[in-house]
Amino acid sequence: MLTLDLTNAPRWHDLAPGVRVKLRPLTTALMVATRSDSAVEDIPEAASDEERAVAFAKALARRAVLAWEGIGDADGNVIEPSPDAVDALLDIWPIFEAFQLAYVSKGLLLEQEKNVSALSPNGPSAGANATVKPARKPARTARRG
Repeated sequence: MLTLDLTNAPRWHDLAPGVRVKLRPLTTALMVATRSDSAVEDIPEAASDEERAVAFAKALARRAVLAWEGIGDADGNVIEPSPDAVDALLDIWPIFEAFQLAYVSKGLLLEQEKNVSALSPNGPSAGANATVKPARKPARTARRG
């Protein structure tokens, strides 16, 4: 069952011990805005999937992060979220992975679920039709000798 959160309130997500971010809900509007972000649209055709994932995650995080705790500058001073600071945060591999798992993958999970075929009513192969016919054996010809 799909559970709807009608409040659409921002939520805190733990990304590492002592580091958490307050994020906007992952809505359709947020995803559409991120897809049309110039940092995402301007990715070269030859870019790898990994480069695309990083660009998309950073663009999404720049829109989604409202506040954070446990993040400071090189001198240990607490800093507020800014586009450059969000990008720097996601350059830290474990943080990037945690952001992907805690936030991005939750939204993409529904996207994947709607692209999967419905289960057969009585087991994994019930009602399934064969898509490939077995090859016919070639006819034997009699040898004359």
